[in-house]
Amino acid sequence: MAGLIKREDIDELRSRTRIDEVVGEFVTLRTAGIGSLKGLCPFHDEKTPSFTVRPQVGMYHCFGCGESGDVFSFLQNIEQLSFVEAVESLAGRSGMHLRYEDGKGPDREQASRRQRLLEMHEVAQNFFTQSLEGEQGQIAREFLEGRGFPADSSRGFGLGFAPKSWDALTSRLKRAGFSEEEILAGGLASEGGRGIYDRFRGRVVWPIKDMTSRTIGFGARRLFDDDQGPKYLNTPETALYHKNQVLYGLDLAKRDIAKTKRVVIVEGYTDVMAAHLAGVTQAVATCGTAFGPEHVKIVRRLLGDDPTGQVIFTFDGDAAGQNAALRAFEFESEFTAQTFVAVEPEGLDPCDLRMQKGDGALRELIERRKPLFEFVITTAVSRYDLDSVEGRISAVKASAEVLADIRDRNSLSHYYRFVAGRIGVDIDEVESAVRSARKRPRKSQPNQGRQPQAGPRHGPPGTPPGQQGPPGVPQGPTAFDQGSRGQQPMAGPVAEPAGHTGGGPTGEDGALEYVYDERPDVSNLSAPISPARLKTEKGALMVALQHPELVNAKLFDSLSARAFEHPGYRRIQSAVKAAGGLKAAGADATRWAEAVLASGSEDLRPYITQLLVTPLPVADGDGAEGFARGIVARLFDYDLERIAKELHSRLQRQDTADTDAQTTLLGQLQVLEQHRARLKTLM
Repeated sequence: MAGLIKREDIDELRSRTRIDEVVGEFVTLRTAGIGSLKGLCPFHDEKTPSFTVRPQVGMYHCFGCGESGDVFSFLQNIEQLSFVEAVESLAGRSGMHLRYEDGKGPDREQASRRQRLLEMHEVAQNFFTQSLEGEQGQIAREFLEGRGFPADSSRGFGLGFAPKSWDALTSRLKRAGFSEEEILAGGLASEGGRGIYDRFRGRVVWPIKDMTSRTIGFGARRLFDDDQGPKYLNTPETALYHKNQVLYGLDLAKRDIAKTKRVVIVEGYTDVMAAHLAGVTQAVATCGTAFGPEHVKIVRRLLGDDPTGQVIFTFDGDAAGQNAALRAFEFESEFTAQTFVAVEPEGLDPCDLRMQKGDGALRELIERRKPLFEFVITTAVSRYDLDSVEGRISAVKASAEVLADIRDRNSLSHYYRFVAGRIGVDIDEVESAVRSARKRPRKSQPNQGRQPQAGPRHGPPGTPPGQQGPPGVPQGPTAFDQGSRGQQPMAGPVAEPAGHTGGGPTGEDGALEYVYDERPDVSNLSAPISPARLKTEKGALMVALQHPELVNAKLFDSLSARAFEHPGYRRIQSAVKAAGGLKAAGADATRWAEAVLASGSEDLRPYITQLLVTPLPVADGDGAEGFARGIVARLFDYDLERIAKELHSRLQRQDTADTDAQTTLLGQLQVLEQHRARLKTLM
């Protein structure tokens, strides 16, 4: 089929790419056990990190929402790319040349709409940048230099100039092969009675980029007095650009934000530039909209919900700045990090402050930050006449509305004293007002009105409520970690392998073998399974998938399906066998993981991935080897115990006159007990 990327190139690219480096551009990852990293899931809103990455096997899995996959699926989900686009994006990063089945790349006309828009924005940015350097860009260069941004800094931020023309950009884009429909869809042109015309004209232009540094939109400032448009004009909502989900400067600031656990929220493009040039390299700004819940999610993912992290808002000291601080305060409770506000007393924004007082003044402004609660309380109190009894009473009530949202007792005791001292009343009066405020119906919070977050989604998209996943697969932490809490989920038909007849007590390498001819399983699968048993079955599959080199392959591969009581784990064990068993695992952990995933049915993939990325409960490599040896031995012992019980049952039913049969059964029981005794030394 034309346009298909060769399979071997995809495999080679996967082996070249470190999934933790790709994921790390979007999520702050921390060590979470041997070979495991963890962070906040980028696919759903959570406060406790449950997104796990296993670089060794090239997989990720979220234990909160169930999303899982490899580096390609991660990019597909996070960037809304097709599989081909994700592969081509990674190949571009690594400089790898891809080969296609017909020797050609995909037809440009068949490329995805999103990729076309990205390419168009790249052409547009190059056009704006060249225009800034040209003769027409003189007015823009003078404006930027007057704001403290010489040519080298403007280049560093990718700034440009939109010529004062109706069709300069659209003509350039058409020559590059883009249609009018695409130009309109990208928000780079508007449509009038005579056709389309440039959206940005006679303006200095800032490229707005996503976290991977790809241009997705533009912000433009008016330069000419006869321009009747708004002072700042941004790209409208498009397939690439959603203003409530973008922070300007994040592509430049993300690494320092993750490193320092600090993010500084400013109000404009020039403020971001001024902050970065002054050394405050964690500065970002919203794009023509107020700071909102989607921005909160972005910041939280970068900070990793570290309680020592800092979110610092900068606002003008005027009424508009105070209102902005109050709006930001609405989302304060959604941060685990500490929130602060930095307000310049004379009302200067960061750009003006740097121009008038230098880089040091801007850095000092950030260091003089105050807790956001304190700023909001001070603002609330300042509205009342504290020289009158009525004014003080009203100020206490207003402060109590703020304090009622604080749950930390240490913070409360501090703010009780702060409010009491500020207003001139007793602390008891403040405490009483807060208790009363908590009893009154609270005004709607920003997160109220949203649908309650669903529990972990363990089934594929569109799975109806109550059907969390494929039949027979252990569902969520109850079955996987805590064990049975009652009836287990029923499995669909589980194909039983042919019975195994042991060839003797041990194999040539000392591996234990079965000595009992198995029969089809007729046990009651709905009976509760002990937590310890489920933990053992899970652990054995984890080491077999993650560290097959630490497991006795002959021992593990000799396990029958009946060694796993839970039907879901049986299905996963069947996938391991279908992949060739541990003897086929080899030294390449990534290829082994892919082989098992390919051997299982599609509905099993999330659960196999979950076992692949779950950290082993050990502290180091030596511990992993001991854990692997012990957990498999324990599972094998469970199976030998099952066989022994069946032998005892047969012995009790055996005709006492048939001494030969009794002797055979007793001999098999004796061998089983010897094997179990040997296993005890490994557990």
